[in-house]
Amino acid sequence: MIIYNVTINIDESIHDEWLQWIKEHIPQVLGTGKFDKATLSRVLVEEEMGGLTYSIQFRSYSREALDAYYKEDADRLRTQGLKKFADKMLAFRTELEVIDEYSVEFK
Repeated sequence: MIIYNVTINIDESIHDEWLQWIKEHIPQVLGTGKFDKATLSRVLVEEEMGGLTYSIQFRSYSREALDAYYKEDADRLRTQGLKKFADKMLAFRTELEVIDEYSVEFK
């Protein structure tokens, strides 16, 4: 499994608008059929540049599904945020390969 991670720093002046927008945008990305789950998290570090930072982790079905997302959907979906928030947000993307998962149950 591949995790497609998008880390975004948002200028405080547009934070509330962006947060509302991203909660609508994530289902659009999931709607491409290339991912089965997404997690939106706030990064709990204070950035020198200011603003608030978030991470969105999209769990892809496979390497092939993620490659299909890049080829068929990524440009269109990325452009939506760029047009709307321009220089008020900074995003970078990383890919993570899940090696193993662990959990524990306490009774």
